[in-house]
Amino acid sequence: MSATGNTQKNEQPVDGMLPEFETLAVSMDEHVATIALNRPDKANAMNPVMWRELQLAFEWADVEPKVRAVILSGNGKHFCAGLDLDMFSPEGVQSDDPARRAESFRQKVLVMQDNLTAIEKCRKPVLAAIHRTCIGGGVDLTTCCDMRYATQDAYFSVREIDIGMTADVGTLQRLPRLIPDGVARELAYTGRNMLAQEACSLGLVNQVFDDKEAMMAAVSAIAANIASKSPLAVRGTKEMILYTRDHSVREGLNYIATWNAGMMSAQDLQEGLTAQAEQRKANYEN
Repeated sequence: MSATGNTQKNEQPVDGMLPEFETLAVSMDEHVATIALNRPDKANAMNPVMWRELQLAFEWADVEPKVRAVILSGNGKHFCAGLDLDMFSPEGVQSDDPARRAESFRQKVLVMQDNLTAIEKCRKPVLAAIHRTCIGGGVDLTTCCDMRYATQDAYFSVREIDIGMTADVGTLQRLPRLIPDGVARELAYTGRNMLAQEACSLGLVNQVFDDKEAMMAAVSAIAANIASKSPLAVRGTKEMILYTRDHSVREGLNYIATWNAGMMSAQDLQEGLTAQAEQRKANYEN
């Protein structure tokens, strides 16, 4: 896979081949893929290449049949230190017209939003394993995930306010749906650090661990548990949860009725029931 970000979705590796990236490290254990931010010397700060590669990596995870769950982690001492300074270099339309410069900037932001939304759109559940630093773009990144787990020393900060900008790639849209609105506003207005235990008490983080090793072991076990379920049922569950978040209860109920009418697998149902009766692990088709 090209590390330039020019690879198209239909060129993603298949048949178990792992993609290679400049800023990410990808590994597989059974049906669980781990996508690790891999700029440890830069505290995994998100440079332009990483933004593009994140989208490519999660599009690969989405279409690769063998992947049933994904762990998003960070190599080195920090999970993610936010935006790399390279992201603030001028690029795009060079024009004296403010409107044209503004349109160019807007398009850049929309592309960056799509880069991270690929995590949310990935049909497989994504479990974020966060240690030490998670600030700015790192918060944007983790709010796209299905679940978040953290080490005792982890902290979260919506740091954009401290450099004079409004966060624009997802935190302000997703964070208030994950924690109380007033707390989300406080974090966004002040840029203060929210420690892991507070994040856990508010529901942003599912569980806090003593260290990264313990966290990765536990998160891997949770991901493996998810991967043992019917992949079609898991993908349908994620689809329903995301749809219900953005629609009314009535619309959500109507959608699940229609979905199951066409997507519920009699084959998987039979295998699940038989496996329970025989007290064995179910074996599902990818």
